[in-house]
Amino acid sequence: MEHATFGAGCFWCVEAVFQNLKGVEKVVSGYAGGRIKNPTYREVCSGMTGHAEVIDITYDPAVISYKELLEIFWKTHDPTTLNRQGADVGTQYRSVIYYHNDEQKQLAEEYKQKLNEGQAFPNPVVTEITAAPEFYPAEDYHQNYFNMHGHEPYCQFVAKPKVDKVKALFGEKLKSVAA
Repeated sequence: MEHATFGAGCFWCVEAVFQNLKGVEKVVSGYAGGRIKNPTYREVCSGMTGHAEVIDITYDPAVISYKELLEIFWKTHDPTTLNRQGADVGTQYRSVIYYHNDEQKQLAEEYKQKLNEGQAFPNPVVTEITAAPEFYPAEDYHQNYFNMHGHEPYCQFVAKPKVDKVKALFGEKLKSVAA
């Protein structure tokens, strides 16, 4: 098993995008990249800790590759907006890839360069790519959020369209239960 750590806005949405993929063993919402140890949600939301809301993915590279995870990451959020995703604004919502080894770093940088050179988006990709710092799991009530609270307005209007996009673009990569 290997790890991938991504930030792409609110971790509730990002978790929902990745947790039903074949080869993904576990997805944990949490915080990384900040200045204090064991931050709380309230502290991170203040924007004062420097942490990003991220997910830590445990996956089987024999079933789903890091490159495939990157493709899903890039296609399910806007990597051109600095410190925001939609109405969620602040450094905690930044687009970030925290790599765990040199291969992940190389693949992420190459993909970002390819997107920018090909002008895949109207604006340049601003996704931060940096070595994985310490990861702090978020409070229990943030875990598996979309599956537990999918009926709530935020989930319906923000997370569900991302989940639907994954089903439409990557349906063959979904676990049969989720398909």
